[in-house]
Amino acid sequence: MNGPTGRVRPALVLFDLDGTLVDSAPDLAAAANAMRARRGLPAVPYAELRPLAGSGARGMLSRAFGRTPADADYLALRDEFHDLYEACMLDQAVAFEGVAALLGRLQAEGLRWGIVTNKARRFAAPMVEALATLRPAATLVCGDCTPHTKPHPAPLLEAARRLGEDPLHCMYVGDDKRDIDAGHAAGMATVAAAWGYLGPAAAVHGWNAGRVIDAPSQLLTWLELP
Repeated sequence: MNGPTGRVRPALVLFDLDGTLVDSAPDLAAAANAMRARRGLPAVPYAELRPLAGSGARGMLSRAFGRTPADADYLALRDEFHDLYEACMLDQAVAFEGVAALLGRLQAEGLRWGIVTNKARRFAAPMVEALATLRPAATLVCGDCTPHTKPHPAPLLEAARRLGEDPLHCMYVGDDKRDIDAGHAAGMATVAAAWGYLGPAAAVHGWNAGRVIDAPSQLLTWLELP
């Protein structure tokens, strides 16, 4: 489909979940600080945890306990974090401002859209179901749906395969460099969502994305959907 200027619109727009469509950082931070409270430790300031939200348990545990997957107790801490997060993950999670209007407009124009996330289905599926804005997604590919997670292209290619679209006719929108790397590796057009968790220090313009946008509404402008 071509816009008024002749620009080719994608047949399928795929989005990352956390930090792109949904602000889940408050609940992730709450789970990390609940773990610290169990151990008699003071809470980590939210401002220090928020930039790490896109990395899920790995990011939270790195700041809350200085642990990485290489540490012997990491798996036990991760499992504890996951259980606490599962219990609170819908307490404060909301779609970012402008996301509902963006997805509604895509729907109205007949442009299919889906979600590709590194979040496990255990967490992603209930979140999509709970947030009405996200329910019309044409597909949901989670971190445990393919043998690899982003920045590997496998999850994006799986989304295109499910919906019968050529990856070259797809666009991927995400707030992390690994999203852009995965999009490039899959042969898709890429858009960096600069409202995500990493903030200005992430040098978003250095990710080699096809486009950088500061708000969801700017994607409509780029796609020529007023």
